[in-house]
Amino acid sequence: MKITVESINISEEKGTAKHPVPHIEVYDHGFRGDAHAGDWHRQISLLGNPSIRRFEERMTRKIGPGEFGENITVDGIDLNDVAVLDRFRIGDVELEITQIGKSCHGDDCAIYREVGKCVMPKEGLFARVIKQGTIQQGAEMEYLPRPFTVRVITISDRAHAGVYEDISGPRITELVKAGFSTKRYHLKTIYQLLPDDQAAIEAALRSAVEAGDNLIFTTGGTGIGPRDVTPEAVMAVADKILPGVMDHIRLKYGAEKPNALFSRSLCAISGSSSIFALPGSVRAVEEYMRELLGMIDHMVIMIHGIGH
Repeated sequence: MKITVESINISEEKGTAKHPVPHIEVYDHGFRGDAHAGDWHRQISLLGNPSIRRFEERMTRKIGPGEFGENITVDGIDLNDVAVLDRFRIGDVELEITQIGKSCHGDDCAIYREVGKCVMPKEGLFARVIKQGTIQQGAEMEYLPRPFTVRVITISDRAHAGVYEDISGPRITELVKAGFSTKRYHLKTIYQLLPDDQAAIEAALRSAVEAGDNLIFTTGGTGIGPRDVTPEAVMAVADKILPGVMDHIRLKYGAEKPNALFSRSLCAISGSSSIFALPGSVRAVEEYMRELLGMIDHMVIMIHGIGH
């Protein structure tokens, strides 16, 4: 089934139901003439017909286009499957999803004042303008889902030589999949195994950054031994170092295990990729991932300039 713009809706004031228009100019801040347009990350709102139909069944009331305050009423797709950073193309216009749901405005919202409930806080999508143009009612929409790629790189001479099986890298992958099981990203994981060779590590990191990987986890090579060169490799490709992230984790677990303070674990940003250089032991990996997985969503929106 094709995806279409069932209705284009605007309002001149916030907190009021929007009314349909046959076409609209999309400029760099959103819909021309709409109260929600502006220099922020929620320039245009979208709501799918499946969400509206489900609400109508619960409330035994017909809902018109724009009553929930959505700019675009979408037909042909359940937007509950769409993730942050996914895009929609409508002719020349391209929109990037920046937020799923929002805080309910309560009595400041027209539909809430009437029926006491609203679907936008849970099922509405919000987007920013990537490419400008004009949208016509009934226009076809192209959905462009974006994979959320997590690369795990184990760095160990002995594991790479087959002396023993790598456990830490696969454990990171397991924890990532578990941590993302309730998130709306299109998760893709990649695994690599490298020796403790700075040039090889740098090359792998640069390749991952150029490929647009969202998260890069390395495990191993963060100690103080003569072959521990992972931090040096990360710093060689990094645009920014985030010292507070790993300092917090080292201090937290170093309070019980002082040897953890010898770790040179590192967090960095390169391009739009987050790099986390973790120690090589499974126990350390589990401790670090326990802290890091709670930070991911905020890091992603910050790196992509979506919000604070």
